[in-house]
Amino acid sequence: MLKTDGVTIRFGGLVAVNKVSIHVRKGQITGLIGPNGAGKTTFFNCISGVYKPSEGHVIFDGKEIEGMRPHKINEIGMARTYQVINLFRKMTVQENIMVGMHTRLKSNFWSDMLRLPKQRREEKFVREETEKWMEFVGLQDMADQQAGSLSYGKQRLLEIVRGLASDPKLLLLDEPVAGMNSKEKEEFDALLRRILDLDVTILMIEHDMKLVMGVCDYVYCLEHGTLLAQGVPEEVQNNPDVIAAYLGGDE
Repeated sequence: MLKTDGVTIRFGGLVAVNKVSIHVRKGQITGLIGPNGAGKTTFFNCISGVYKPSEGHVIFDGKEIEGMRPHKINEIGMARTYQVINLFRKMTVQENIMVGMHTRLKSNFWSDMLRLPKQRREEKFVREETEKWMEFVGLQDMADQQAGSLSYGKQRLLEIVRGLASDPKLLLLDEPVAGMNSKEKEEFDALLRRILDLDVTILMIEHDMKLVMGVCDYVYCLEHGTLLAQGVPEEVQNNPDVIAAYLGGDE
């Protein structure tokens, strides 16, 4: 689904990501872990088109996408969330999800202004899809609430479902359970499995190792922008370099 080959990102003399190569396999949850400042979000920004790599290649669903604009990458099937929640806070829950569908819509200024049949059909489709996605994450009773009024955990869910509304093949999640309580984390574990059932592949940055160990099929660990280790969760968790750099030990 996604392959990076030697991706490097430089900001002047600083090498933020250094020759990172990963494979994200279709139908799996792949984890990306590492200490703060390891380059994980910078790497996500490269994959999703926010940054263009200084070197290397990003191949998504068989297409080279490095240098492609973020909205174009979204159009071909990649969606993402952000480490800092990035919602339209004064728009309603329903409206935020509708915004997530913009790359799927084909009507234009004239069809909207004249209320042509095509526009009316599309409007009906959007409302039906929005209802479906609100029910998917249990936000249907909050449809008319402003996004900024929701609890932190509900805002996380809204950002995720807004990404899903774009009908992605690959969903990038940047620290999705940050700020969630233990009950919300348990519910999120189940949500990830339901997302996989939609035939959506997941690449996830996460610090909660219990979640990583419980849901990920494969894990990569970054340190100082360099790939430190990779493998199934148990292998990475027991890797001495990962323990020393990130997980900590008894000493």
